[in-house]
Amino acid sequence: MTDRGHRGLRVWHLAMDLAGAVYQTTTSFPRDEVYGLVSQMRRAAVSIPSNIAEGYGRGGKDYARFVAIAYGSLLELETQTELARRFGFLNIDQEGHILSATAEIGRMLNALRASLRKTNPAP
Repeated sequence: MTDRGHRGLRVWHLAMDLAGAVYQTTTSFPRDEVYGLVSQMRRAAVSIPSNIAEGYGRGGKDYARFVAIAYGSLLELETQTELARRFGFLNIDQEGHILSATAEIGRMLNALRASLRKTNPAP
């Protein structure tokens, strides 16, 4: 990609796409879940690209810490997605689409974290 900064990161773009997919998918959830699982899933999904961007902007050791926070949000979203399926709010295809995206993003975040550890080793 020719973009600079965090917008040049493929993982950021995939995380942005995932956030959009979560927003779209949760529109069909029951109204009484708007302040429950819908809110939780959307916040977790938005947190992933947001933390990638903020960490990139801060740089140094902060970058690795924010990538770790993004990974934690990704795991939250995975758990919430599985709960939504168990509660009958998602069908198996919707769950699979989200979990497939989280798996790919998770691999990329882990690779990024490993790369940052090599760049900024602990004292």
